[in-house]
Amino acid sequence: MTGILRAAAGAALLMVATPALADWHEVSSDHFVIYADDDARVIERFAQNLERYHSAMTFVFGRTPDKPSPSNRVVIYVVGGRDAVRELAGGQRRVGGFYIPRAGASRAFVQDITNKSGYPDFSTIILLHEYAHHFLIGSSRFAMPRWVNEGAAEFFAAASFNDDGSVLIGRAAQHRGPELFNAEPVPLRELLDAAPYRREDEGKRRDAFYGYAWLLYHYLTFSDARAGQLAQYQVGVAQGQSSLAAAEAAFGDLDKLEAELRGYRRARMMSVKLTPEKLSTGTITQRPLTAGEAAIMPVQIRSQRGVGDAEAATLVAEARRVAAKYPEDAGVLTALAEAEYDAGNDAEAIAAADAALARDPARANAYVQKGFAQFRLASKAAGDKRSAAFAEAVKTFVALNKRENDHPVPLIFFYRAQIESGAKVNENARAALERAAELAPFDHGLQVNTGIMLIGEGKIAYARTILAPVAANPHGGWAAARAKQLVAAIADAPEGTPLELGKLPEPGEAEVPGGDG
Repeated sequence: MTGILRAAAGAALLMVATPALADWHEVSSDHFVIYADDDARVIERFAQNLERYHSAMTFVFGRTPDKPSPSNRVVIYVVGGRDAVRELAGGQRRVGGFYIPRAGASRAFVQDITNKSGYPDFSTIILLHEYAHHFLIGSSRFAMPRWVNEGAAEFFAAASFNDDGSVLIGRAAQHRGPELFNAEPVPLRELLDAAPYRREDEGKRRDAFYGYAWLLYHYLTFSDARAGQLAQYQVGVAQGQSSLAAAEAAFGDLDKLEAELRGYRRARMMSVKLTPEKLSTGTITQRPLTAGEAAIMPVQIRSQRGVGDAEAATLVAEARRVAAKYPEDAGVLTALAEAEYDAGNDAEAIAAADAALARDPARANAYVQKGFAQFRLASKAAGDKRSAAFAEAVKTFVALNKRENDHPVPLIFFYRAQIESGAKVNENARAALERAAELAPFDHGLQVNTGIMLIGEGKIAYARTILAPVAANPHGGWAAARAKQLVAAIADAPEGTPLELGKLPEPGEAEVPGGDG
């Protein structure tokens, strides 16, 4: 069964609940950092399960991504009930949790922890689904069709964590049951070629896509008669075949496969139990937050979520109020630096960051916020002062790089310093941006910018490798539209010939070839 799985696998402010100060904890593991107002044992068990989940995916895929640097782990904020999550998501009613992938700042916002033996609660399923995306794009550079991307995420998100430390992979996605049996079915050809599905009434059948994507992925994973076909299909797509052409080559008669799927919905489904000795949780540590860190946590959560101008002004006032009460707390001062930067107060952000680092030189986010503020000030400098200002600004990121060599943000800003100062970009800076893109493949904006740089160097094949997974992003968005546009623009470009693509229209100004934006 392990062989079957591997063969198949190869081929997402203050309204946050006021914290009970004594209960906030930070729990850290190899791949996650969790902040929660809860009992430390509850949070640690949650971290253990997440690490087992990561370990289970490495076992199934037979691929082990490099361990992320401390700042490049997924940071999870446990923010309260569903209303708190919805408020953080801008009032979106359908959101039960969400994930924001960013280089050196990937964040997930989830509801209160519910550790369950057996099938996970829905909030946990959302997190597992989004982490599956995070894992998949981090462990492979092959573009995945939408149904594979979502089908795989649903396949793993139904993982069950047992009290004995084992993990059950491949359980029936019970949370997709209603749509599979009650919603209008998604025809197989539309599932495989998502464009016509999206052109029809996606709003009516949007959720059904996830259920049927899971069903097809599950069936191809466990069907003895179709062993190896999913991997064959993915190889065909990776070699440039359309999704439908690759499907017909790998699966044969699609009408026959569709008939098999209809029967499979009601079949008794297989799953695989991975015993504890096959899994690893790594080292997990926990610490209670200081009183100041707990008091500033609502501000930190909102800042990390991202704020607009009006909210930033409200948030910085609250951050200052907390900082006045805890003026010696490095965590409070770091959060203050971020709030000051978001509010446009660069000098104040630098001062707060310096104060934080004077008390705790290990505060990575203090370096980041100071560097951000210095770069914004440098961008306003004119004449001879501009180059000197950027040279000074980059020193902050160099200092962070010395502390955390694989933090992607210093690498990005080392490149940006040369671009924005008007200097000729040297090979070290180009290599730094390439390395940042390797470390944070889940940051699609970074991949687009790196792809543009590579195209300008004539590294056409590498640019396609960087851009293809972004273009295939099932959630679309600006980065996906731009990546599709760039891939189309270099379709016939000869390797080794630098191309200038500065005149491409912004996505949305003209039709994006092959894209839905």
